[in-house]
Amino acid sequence: MKLRVVVLGIPGVGKTTVVQSLVSMLPGAKLANFGTVMFDEAKTRKWVHDRDEMRKLPVRRQKALQERAATRIARMKERVVLVDTHLFIRTREGFWPGLPFEVVRALKPTHLVLVEASSDEILARRTADKRRYRDALSEEQLDEEKALARSLLAVSSSLTGAPMMVVDNAQGKSVEAASMVAKALGKA
Repeated sequence: MKLRVVVLGIPGVGKTTVVQSLVSMLPGAKLANFGTVMFDEAKTRKWVHDRDEMRKLPVRRQKALQERAATRIARMKERVVLVDTHLFIRTREGFWPGLPFEVVRALKPTHLVLVEASSDEILARRTADKRRYRDALSEEQLDEEKALARSLLAVSSSLTGAPMMVVDNAQGKSVEAASMVAKALGKA
């Protein structure tokens, strides 16, 4: 059976770190970073020069990039594909879903995993990450984003029929979080 595991989380939860640990636990697993695939598409169209500029694009362009990225990822032949992405993107026009119907239909996930962390840990991680430009948010705004992420996780699970799980990625515990996911996949 092919596994298409979509790992989600708001920026700063340590989602990518958890996914990287998970890749090392699942022999032959392929990592597909959804944002990187979108960025490659955006660069070929000369729409952006920096990955963080994508969320500033008009929603119609973001939608086109999402659909192209989902199609490319769905074509991957590996038995296990781990998709690292977000449930939503904060745009000028409001929150744009990271997994709208067309995208989730193209990806055909077998599992949905939401990575979470406390708001104070997220703020500290965002501040420490100098590689990316992140919007400055308060703890209250992060709490709202985390609640929205859980809501969109439930909707995505309902649309796809894929089981959903939530894992906590406390500081220094990414391997443990990845182990929980591997166990849920029957791979631990």
